[in-house]
Amino acid sequence: MRIAEVSAKCGLSIDTIRYYEKSGLCPEVQRGTDGKRRFSIENLDWLILLSSLRETGMPTRKMKQFSELYRQGNTAIPARKAMLEEHEAHLELQELRLVKCKALLAFKLAKYDEILGEKL
Repeated sequence: MRIAEVSAKCGLSIDTIRYYEKSGLCPEVQRGTDGKRRFSIENLDWLILLSSLRETGMPTRKMKQFSELYRQGNTAIPARKAMLEEHEAHLELQELRLVKCKALLAFKLAKYDEILGEKL
């Protein structure tokens, strides 16, 4: 696959994909005889994962650490799993905070509706 196709499938910009490749965040991308990148399914899957991790707020340095563990192979699976479990716990805490904020907003909006209803 070419970079534009991968970009469309994973949701990352072409510039971000190039940055991730240069930074060592994704497995090596092969190049065709024309010198252009040829992404494998593994590369695409990896970029989809990176996109999700980024979307959920994982810092780039953590993503880089995760990528380094990936390059170590199956022996690093326990460490990779631990990183993802830690990130999952962070997301669960963030979700609880968002639920609280949403409830407060709903309360305020209902209050404003009540006030506006009185004026009509």
